[in-house]
Amino acid sequence: MRELSFDEKGLMPAIVQDADTGEVLMLAYMNEESLRRTLLSGEVWFYSRRRQELWHKGETSGNRLIVREVWRDCDSDTILVRARPLGPVCHTGNKTCFFQRLSKGDIEAGHQAEA
Repeated sequence: MRELSFDEKGLMPAIVQDADTGEVLMLAYMNEESLRRTLLSGEVWFYSRRRQELWHKGETSGNRLIVREVWRDCDSDTILVRARPLGPVCHTGNKTCFFQRLSKGDIEAGHQAEA
């Protein structure tokens, strides 16, 4: 853990990727304790910035994430968790949190709304 670079709040981004398909499922944050629990338990834990507490993914929904591998990036300030999802990952019921595509048109529409 000493080699990892957590931010001033003791957090770092954690990207979750489906270990079988390579699809990016979600992004959340981990602190040292959630990373420790993830590595020891084989299930993904995060730190909820909104609730200011540890969060065991799937604790209430049952849609847990089973850890296959955990990697750190070249700067040791981001974690990549390759996992097997047990059900939809997003709180909306979608398989992934990344289901809303943005396009150039979205940016142009935003400029028109500001005018």
